[in-house]
Order: sequence, then C-alpha cells, then structure tokens
Amino acid sequence: MGFSPDITERIARARADLRMGVPVVLEGGLVVLAAETLDAARFADLMALDEPAVLAITDWRARTLKVHVYDDDIARITVPKDAGPAWVKAVADPADDLQNPMKGPFHAVRDGDAAMHRAAIALAKAARLLPAVLTCAVLDGAAFATAHNLTLLPVEPFTDTTLSPMQAVVHARLPLSVSEAGQLHVFRPDDGAEEHYAVEIGQPDRSKPVLSRLHSACFTGDLLGSLKCDCGPQLRGALAQMGAADEGVLLYLNQEGRGIGLANKMRAYSLQDQGFDTVEANHRLGFEDDERDFRIGADILKRMGFSQVRLLTNNPAKVARMESCGITVTERVPLQVGENAHNAAYLATKAAKSGHLL
Repeated sequence: MGFSPDITERIARARADLRMGVPVVLEGGLVVLAAETLDAARFADLMALDEPAVLAITDWRARTLKVHVYDDDIARITVPKDAGPAWVKAVADPADDLQNPMKGPFHAVRDGDAAMHRAAIALAKAARLLPAVLTCAVLDGAAFATAHNLTLLPVEPFTDTTLSPMQAVVHARLPLSVSEAGQLHVFRPDDGAEEHYAVEIGQPDRSKPVLSRLHSACFTGDLLGSLKCDCGPQLRGALAQMGAADEGVLLYLNQEGRGIGLANKMRAYSLQDQGFDTVEANHRLGFEDDERDFRIGADILKRMGFSQVRLLTNNPAKVARMESCGITVTERVPLQVGENAHNAAYLATKAAKSGHLL
C-alpha cells in the first residue's frame, strides 16, 4: 500500500490529465474536463450522462459574456443540448469575442453548491489552462472514477491556501558576466509544480539586508528580448547592480505571464493586439490581474538563511507580501529600466491599474 499516490501526488496527476484532455473526478460526484483540451469523443460521452452538462467559468469571463454571476467568483452555465465542443471553446476562449460577440443566450445555474466547480477551475488554473471546465454531476464519484480508471480527488485541498513546501535540490558555482562569484540554487515544490531558482552573487552576510529581486520568468522578454515588456532589462539591470555590489540574491520564479503560463500570456498578447490593455486582457481570459504567489520568494529566502532584504522592485505589492511573510524589507530599491515605444502603454497600465511606481 506504500506505493499508492498521496493526495499531493494525485493532484499533480490530475493537472497532467486535464492538460491531455483526460477527465478527472471530484469525490462529491463531479466529472471534470478542461474546456481548452476538450475533444469531440469525450464531449459526446459526457453529454450522454444522466445529468445536464455545466460549463463553469470565472466571474471575470462571465462579466465579459454578460452571464449572471450567482456564485461570487464563478458562474455555472448549462450547456445546450445542441451545443458541440466548438461552443464550449468559444465560451472559454475570448479570441473571437469581437468577431462573434453574441454567444448566448446563456442559462446560469443559481441553485446548489458551487464548491466542486470552484475547485475544478482552480485545478485548471494550476495546469496553466484556460480557467473554464466542462462538468457533469454523477451519483457516486468514487465508483465512476474506478469504473473509468480516472483520477479521483477530494475538494478540500483546493480550499487550502497553504504554500507547498519547497525543497532545496542542488546548488553549484556559476560564473556570470556580472560576477564570477555566482551560484545557482534549484528549489522544487513538493506538489510537483514548476521548479524555482535563486541566483546568489558573492557571499552575502545572512545577518544583514541583502540586495534582492523577485523576478518572474518571462521567456519573451528575458530570452528573446521582447520590446512588449520591461522584464529583460529588469533582469539584466538587477544582476548588474548585484555584480557591482559584489553580493545579492535574484529569485527567478517560474510564474510566466503573471502566473497564467506562456500559452495564456500569448492569448493575452493577442487580445492586446485587439486593443485591450494587459489587465483587461487577463480579465477577458478569466484570470485575475495577477495570479502570482510571491510567498514562494519569501520561502526561498528563508531557506537560504535571509530574513532582511533591500528589494529591487517598482511593485509595492511585492514589498507588502514580503513583509507579511516575515521578510523585513529595509529599503525598496527602484528598478526603472527598459521603457520603449512598444511598451509605454503597458508600463502606464502597470502604474495606473497595478500600482507600480514608475
């Protein structure tokens, strides 16, 4: 019996299942498919079940579609009998909203507990998929999962906001252009999510505030030199300051696109090309302004022995989050670099809607 996966491992398995279009089952009796990876065969199978199919979306996506929100942060929509997978995906994905704005009429469900649907959306987000799930109630979730060899999950873990424990995997010397005295530390969360990294410059005194930055991964900016954001210049600027100071810690957190993943970030970019700003694009996709979890950075700093930082950031939310996690921010060090003609509106939105000090 020691070989059986525990709940953390089952959730990690469920994330992979949804990404591949495989259903998962919640113990309360709900079959769940991700709208993004839905195929015709499994859609037909789910529609053939006894209970009506329900598409659950976030309140942000519901507002865009003018769907009544009866469940605070999510909405449940009854799937019409004549609908197909294309209808589900059109409701979930705003890509063609401007070309086809009238997707209704919608019938929003207002009765019953929405806890399982809320948990299912949280799982889709964790899988870096669009936050929309096709569901159907079944009488006995455990029996259904066993009969179809599907992953079975309880609802309770999705209401638990405890951060998954982070384990130090390895660290090694890494000479850098800004400093030959560099080290790279790799940290892995127990829940099977993305690994995160810490770049340590020099040998910072653990008893004093260390020059530090929480940097969220940005494939387009950090690696490709994208002009749509200021991430690449901020990454290189922060490392340059640490190199000049002969010490520092840069936390490279794998939370691409403010925590929504690269694919969804590209969806947001496509919406920006339609005229929406970065916050509006996230909302139309069904996400919050910012889905990142800065507690990860605080946890890594503590595991490395730091309790005080001079934080390189323009984002007051990072300062507040570090303080709330027990990391003392003795100074906010501005990092205002990288503005250009392509990202001027993006930076203005960060200042106006996200409170960045630019």
